[in-house]
Amino acid sequence: MSNPLDQYRDSHHEFQHDITGDLNKDPFVVFKEWFSIAHDADELEANAFVLGTTSADQQSSTRILYLKEILDGQLIFYTNYSSQKGREIAANPKVSMLFFYPKSSRQIRVEGICTKTDKSVSDAYFNSRPRGSKIGAWASQQSEELSNMTELTDRVAELELKFPNEVPRPEHWGGYQIQPTRFEFWMGKKSRLHERIVFDRIDDGWKMYRKNP
Repeated sequence: MSNPLDQYRDSHHEFQHDITGDLNKDPFVVFKEWFSIAHDADELEANAFVLGTTSADQQSSTRILYLKEILDGQLIFYTNYSSQKGREIAANPKVSMLFFYPKSSRQIRVEGICTKTDKSVSDAYFNSRPRGSKIGAWASQQSEELSNMTELTDRVAELELKFPNEVPRPEHWGGYQIQPTRFEFWMGKKSRLHERIVFDRIDDGWKMYRKNP
């Protein structure tokens, strides 16, 4: 007599595959593999992620940014240091990231510690940007109140005259690096019994385990 539980499992093949066996023990390798899958699936802006920060008075906030590169185990993005996110990172460097890929039915959550990159890293990236973006980094007093767009466009015009040739990187603009302390790789299932694989940073290595959906 067949086992009803076996019959149930046979009819729900998606339960049978355990993705932990397919994953590398290094979460950065997994991250790059999943990023490549998202890119190949034509996910819209695969390097876009939600950055979560918390203010000194414990108010959380989120916004969408772009991951620009991975250097020496650090996830790098660039922004205005004086912006709301910059002020919140200064008050509390513990941040979160979320990459969502609906076509692939996957998401990647990252928690970590955020600090400024070395100035040389910021300079190199800033110098690679188009002139308009460089001027914009000077012109925008990011997150501050703006009376009207004319105020902003007037600053742009003034800066175009101030920097007729090369545009130097302003001290208030540059890179941040996130040192991950946790990765979570989520894969959606039609059954809603989604797969969640977590990597926690333990000393110089990673502890890998599964979570309930």
